[in-house]
Amino acid sequence: MNVTKVLVTGASGFVGANVVRALLERGRSVRVLVRPTSDRGNIEGLDVEVFEGDLRDEGAVARAVRGCDEVYHVAAEYTFWSSAPKETYRSNVDGTAHVMEACLRSEVRRVVYTSTVGTIGLAPGPGGDLGARDERTPLAEGQLAGHYKRSKFDAEKLVLDYAGRGLPVVIVNPSAPVGPWDRKPTPTGQILVDFMLGKLPAFVDTGLNIVHVRDVAEGHLLAAEKGRVGERYILGHQNMTLAQILQTLGRITGKRAPTTRIPYGVAYAAGWLSTAFSDLVTHKPPAIPLESVKMAKRHMFFSSAKALSELDLPQTPVEKAFEDALDWFAKRHYFKAA
Repeated sequence: MNVTKVLVTGASGFVGANVVRALLERGRSVRVLVRPTSDRGNIEGLDVEVFEGDLRDEGAVARAVRGCDEVYHVAAEYTFWSSAPKETYRSNVDGTAHVMEACLRSEVRRVVYTSTVGTIGLAPGPGGDLGARDERTPLAEGQLAGHYKRSKFDAEKLVLDYAGRGLPVVIVNPSAPVGPWDRKPTPTGQILVDFMLGKLPAFVDTGLNIVHVRDVAEGHLLAAEKGRVGERYILGHQNMTLAQILQTLGRITGKRAPTTRIPYGVAYAAGWLSTAFSDLVTHKPPAIPLESVKMAKRHMFFSSAKALSELDLPQTPVEKAFEDALDWFAKRHYFKAA
């Protein structure tokens, strides 16, 4: 019996590491493309074939894709601040073009591209319509805050163009994954860590769509199996305000959740000052990226109805996602376990 050969880009990252594990559980032969300088802790000890290379290197990408039946392009430069914004576009747009072109030339049977809900329209603002948006919601003026979102938006348009040229590619749009292997951690994971460290005395009025990262990984595989070419699928679960997230963490851990809300104007001023200081003085990531503050102005609520009906996306309770993430962080000493 032939074993499906699969390439995963971004395997050393949070979502990619979970996608690799889901594939291995199904007996797939997994190849990963990682930069020589990448932290490989998330794939250490896994039975994978390692190809070294950079997405910006068209030749390296072509060599990694060659001979693969499926490709999961998960890799992206995910940052709310960069000292060299052009590199974000080189990785997220040019790198995606290299992957799609290599897949087209190698006649890969199925491609899954990992986008973001950041390319989908949001509710108009705080205090307004908080209804969940879906894959059909267009972006309004000003909702592409920052280079990360703009680069992913441009990359998604490029992927759709390749679908029109005959590449069997499906797009998935994860919301805010939570769970194990969040090494950086992501901004959502950092909320959990900061909560446990007592670094969240107050919060802003914002909202996220929380989903267990294992459901996101399963969603990638289901998209390859059941997704329609050229379609987008939001991989999410439960819409929660930040206050609700903190209250849930309080119930799980027994720690007191903050009750003080910061006015948006105060948060914006702090983000502007912090980012300006990074731009002009330190040239290091700001403590409060202005891009993340701009994103927090709107509730990032989404509907996964399409992925539920067409892909049978699993929906693990968010409490389980928080528990699994907290356990993983505690065992790796991001904070002291209770």
